[in-house]
Amino acid sequence: MLLVTGGAGFIGSNFVLSTLAATGEPVVNLDKLTYAGNLRNLGALQGDARHAFVRGDICDRALVADLLARHRPRAIVHFAAESHVDRSISGPAAFVQTNVVGTFALLEESRLYWEKESKPAFRFLHVSTDEVYGSLGPRDPAFVETTPFAPNSPYAASKAAADHLVRAYHHTYGLPTLTTNCSNNYGPHQFPEKLIPLTIRQALAGEPLPVYGDGKNVRDWLYVGDHCDAVRLVLEKGKPGETYNVGGESERANIDLVRTLCGLLDQARPRARGRHADLISFVKDRPGHDRRYAMDIAKIRRELGWAPRESFDSGLGKTVRWYLSNLATHFAGTEAA
Repeated sequence: MLLVTGGAGFIGSNFVLSTLAATGEPVVNLDKLTYAGNLRNLGALQGDARHAFVRGDICDRALVADLLARHRPRAIVHFAAESHVDRSISGPAAFVQTNVVGTFALLEESRLYWEKESKPAFRFLHVSTDEVYGSLGPRDPAFVETTPFAPNSPYAASKAAADHLVRAYHHTYGLPTLTTNCSNNYGPHQFPEKLIPLTIRQALAGEPLPVYGDGKNVRDWLYVGDHCDAVRLVLEKGKPGETYNVGGESERANIDLVRTLCGLLDQARPRARGRHADLISFVKDRPGHDRRYAMDIAKIRRELGWAPRESFDSGLGKTVRWYLSNLATHFAGTEAA
């Protein structure tokens, strides 16, 4: 039995669906269902006795303690987080509450449960981000697990704080923790405020495609299915107390990504006049916008044998096809980014 937090969100729901398909292990899914959580992401599990959904807040320690006592999971896989940088700039308090206070609440209840139950095989796996490391120059080497933290947004700072708490609970109390720091995920079920689904939605509506600044900010793109495989592998074979970087080895400038998406949409859903790329509109840059992220995945490849299976082209093709097949359900009722 696994206790998964944030399992109705983008990465969390993909993890729950793929884990049940791959292993059949039962999952208790704790999610607050804020704006980015969506039970439609889990529609395929309706009536599946292996999946128990609980609507609740990770900051509610009494609820977390009750779930641990009743279900006695062998691990917590912690996805729940506020994750959108723009929202963290306009409203940082929610990010501190969920990402820092919420992670602390989970760690405390996990420690009490682990100590009481004497479960040596228990694991607390914390899913984090490459943004804790800060920004790279165009020729800087990629982030490694020992790269010093240098967060530049309230979101990144809140995740860095959570990472530090997880580390501290292992070194102080011996809690068997694991941390994964991932690069930009993409794939099915992503909330439409993020770049890829936003671009698809706007393009199909014939609306401007906003690109920050000069569009040359670089991100390493990781297909969500590959990320879920990595998380399962770290959970099973990772060494407690260790951190593992997870990346797609697919660096792309934002403008190049948007143009590639436009080309795919030109083939699948051509416009009556012109190309989708004609809709690209450069907008004022985000405050403190990190220039480049890149992940060195040598450690997880060497120690656990993981590497991404999807290339950027294959993963993006799958992603576009999924959104085109799920337009009515996925974008219905979502707010503009």
